[in-house]
Amino acid sequence: MHLYSVNPTTGERIASHLVHRDAEAAHILEASANFQLSWSKRTPEQRADVLRRLAGLLSAQQDELALLMAREMGKPLKQGREEIAKCAWCCSWYADQIEELLEPREVATDAAYSAAVPEPLGVWLAIMPWNYPFWQVMRCLAPAAALGNTVILKHSSLVTGCALALARLTAEASGGSLLEVLVMPADRIADIIPNRHIKGISFTGGETAGRRVAAMAGAHLRPTVLELGGSNALIVLRDADLDLAARDAAASRYQNSGQSCIAAKRILVERHIETEFMRRFLAHVEALRKGSPEDPDTDLGPLASASRCEEVHDQVLRSIAAGAQCLMGGQYHGAFYEPTVLSGATPSMPCMQEEVFGPVASIATFTTTREAIEMSNDSRFGLGVSIYTQGVDDVRKMISGFHEGAVFVNAPVKSDPRLPFGGIKASGFGRELAREGLLAMSNLKTVYIRS
Repeated sequence: MHLYSVNPTTGERIASHLVHRDAEAAHILEASANFQLSWSKRTPEQRADVLRRLAGLLSAQQDELALLMAREMGKPLKQGREEIAKCAWCCSWYADQIEELLEPREVATDAAYSAAVPEPLGVWLAIMPWNYPFWQVMRCLAPAAALGNTVILKHSSLVTGCALALARLTAEASGGSLLEVLVMPADRIADIIPNRHIKGISFTGGETAGRRVAAMAGAHLRPTVLELGGSNALIVLRDADLDLAARDAAASRYQNSGQSCIAAKRILVERHIETEFMRRFLAHVEALRKGSPEDPDTDLGPLASASRCEEVHDQVLRSIAAGAQCLMGGQYHGAFYEPTVLSGATPSMPCMQEEVFGPVASIATFTTTREAIEMSNDSRFGLGVSIYTQGVDDVRKMISGFHEGAVFVNAPVKSDPRLPFGGIKASGFGRELAREGLLAMSNLKTVYIRS
C-alpha cells in the first residue's frame, strides 16, 4: 500500500510513499525508545548543540523545504521560507535556554532541600496536520528534544514528503532516531497509542479526531496536549488605528490561504467605524496576489486539496442563506478558493459558529465593548483573540473577561517559542512552547531531602 503526495495546484501525483507494515512500525518504535535512553543521558549542552545543528540545517535548506511545501500542500514560497526560519529560531531558542529551562525549581519547605525537577518521559507521539508541515512538528520536537524525549511523528498523509525531509535533517543533526516517521493512514493510530514505548501524545488537528485521540490516550493513561483549532475574533474598537487593524486583519485571515487555526476568522468592528474600516480592509484583500504557490510573488495559493474548497464553499453558502452578504469572492475553481468577505454576520451563522478553514473573512458589528466581549466568547472555541485600540490601559482591565488561551492587543494572535501556546474549550488543552510546553512533556519530579 502507498500514500501519495498530490500537488493541489495541478492535481498531479508528485511522490509515492510505501506504508509501513506492522513489523516495520514496531521496529521504528523500538529504535526511538532505544535512542531515547542514550539521548536522555546527554548533557543539556550536548542536546543544545544538536538543536543548533538542526537550526543550521533548516536554514541552509530553507528554499528547498519551502518548495516542497508549495508542491505538497500549496503554501506560497515566501510563507514557506518564513515557516522554516521560524522552525530554526525555535531550535535556537531552546538551545540557548536549555540550562535555565531544565534547572530544578527549589522550594522552601521544612526540608534541607526540596525542589521540582523536570525529567524526560520517553517517546512522545506527535500526530500532526498538513497546514504548517514543519512548524507544527517543531512545536513538539524542539522542547521534547531539549528535555531528553524522542518523537515519533504520524504526519498528515498530504505532507509525507515534508515529514520525511524533517526526519532526515533531524537524523543528520542528532546522529540517531531523535525523530522517526510512521508512514500510515490515520486509522492505524489506534494501534500505536497503546504501544508500551509511547509515553505521551501531542495532537494538532480537528476537534472530532482530537476527541478520539483524547479518549484513546485516556484509556491508556497517556498524558496529552491537544490543539484543536479555533475561530478567533479580531475586535476593532472605535479608537483603533484603523490602518493597522485593517492590514493585520487581512494578513491574519488570509495567511496560508486561510488555513490557520490562529487566523482572525471573526472580525468584530464597532458600528461607528464600520464604513472606514471596511474601505481599508477590502483594499488589502483586493491587493492579495493570487496564483501558483511556486511564484515568489504569490500571497494566496490553492487550498491543500480540492475537497477543502467544497467544505469551505458549503459553509459560505449556508451563511449567505442565513443572511450574510458576500462582498467579494464566494467562488472556487479546482483547489483555488477566491478570497471571500462576508458582511452582516451574526453570532448564530455557520461562518461565526464553525471554524472556516479557508480564505473567508466574516465581518460583524457591535455597539458596546461589553457586547464585543460577549460576541467573542460566543464560540465553542477558545484559542485566542486580538483587540485593536489606543486605550491600552483600559483594555488591560478587559483581559480577564475573554475566555481564550491568548489575548493579543494591537497585534494578531501568533505562536512564539518564548510564550506558551494553547487554548481552552473546544480548542483543546495543555500548552506547547516556552517552559510550559517543555514541562507538559516532562515528569515533574518532586525531590525532598530532610537532611
